[in-house]
Amino acid sequence: MIKSFSEKQKLTLNWWARTDYSGYDAIICDGAVRSGKTLSMSLGFVFWASNSFSGGTFAMCGKTVTSLRRNVVTPLLNMLRGLGFVCSEKVSGNYVDITLLGRTNRFYLFGGKDESSASLIQGITLSGVFLDEVALMPRSFVEQALARCSVSGSKMWFNCNPDNPSHWFYTEWIKKAKEKHALYIHFTMDDNPSLSQKLKNRYKRLYSGAFYERFVLGKWTASEGVVYPMFSREKHVFSGNISCERYVISCDYGTVNPSSFGLWGLAEDGKWYRIREYYYSSKREGSSRTDEEHYQALEGLAGTLKIDKVIVDPSAASFIECIRRHKRFRVVKADNDVITGIRRVSAALKQNRLMIHESCTDILREFSLYRWNEKSAGDFPVKENDHAMDDMRYFVSDMLAEKGGDEFFALSVSR
Repeated sequence: MIKSFSEKQKLTLNWWARTDYSGYDAIICDGAVRSGKTLSMSLGFVFWASNSFSGGTFAMCGKTVTSLRRNVVTPLLNMLRGLGFVCSEKVSGNYVDITLLGRTNRFYLFGGKDESSASLIQGITLSGVFLDEVALMPRSFVEQALARCSVSGSKMWFNCNPDNPSHWFYTEWIKKAKEKHALYIHFTMDDNPSLSQKLKNRYKRLYSGAFYERFVLGKWTASEGVVYPMFSREKHVFSGNISCERYVISCDYGTVNPSSFGLWGLAEDGKWYRIREYYYSSKREGSSRTDEEHYQALEGLAGTLKIDKVIVDPSAASFIECIRRHKRFRVVKADNDVITGIRRVSAALKQNRLMIHESCTDILREFSLYRWNEKSAGDFPVKENDHAMDDMRYFVSDMLAEKGGDEFFALSVSR
């Protein structure tokens, strides 16, 4: 149980009960990771709902129901039970009934991961909505959720880490908080009394560039320059042979665009080494290759090594089927969330958990050329010189997320 709250956390907990904020329809909390905003906001949301309604219907929304349950609902219910609330969770129905002093309300859980998610929340009538990591949700889903808040006295609760300053939520809600009748509270790590200075320093070491400004300083900052400024040939490039206990291959597949495959080995020091690579550009070579020819190159890359799995670009359906047909390798579809993947790679490089052999010339070339698109409205890398970058991102999102993933790298934690 949390023993103390900061002043901003206290305001997040009880703003709805204060006469000076009685005219507000919403609250927005943004800022650094691990700043305590999600904990205090989720508690405040339930306190407000239990005080204001009985028999009400509410929505708690995250990027996915799984992440919402893991990051918000489970720790929230543990705290509520300790405070005397009765909580009955129906996992199959994705809802929780919460009771205090004979007043029961139902809280439905929704995931807003893409444009199609808006249909999931359509039709329901809500007394209030809580949106965790709202900057990661599509605008159509968020606006549909807000439109469902038609009960008198309903309120809207928003929580997020900063993103690009051109992001729709920043321009439409944070910059217009006053005209939206929304209370805006900006959090830093210092607003979380339970976070030690040692942990604060660790988070500062994890990030650089725009991610440092967003996740540590809590600023809405545009990405610019090279995507991986933390990459260093002195730190991340090795020569000679390395003994490994486990092997994986990652593949970015292209027909017109280049194909890039990387062979990765896990060494005793806990680091993953890119031992060798296959990179084929039809434009550079003057001819294209078939699925079978790329598969033979995959066999050559693996040699006689035992490969745990081959992680492949999920859009490469024909190549995935070709690998399966040959029955030598276990093939899995890669996670192709670009920005989350870039964050994971950035953290892995900062922690020196990735090493590249000097013979892998194409990935080394792309490190210096892979850049943010400064003309785009949002975070998007330029779609050039990104094929080895993509196969590396697939590898990190799969293998380095196995043992804790985002939680280990503190990439999507917004407490």
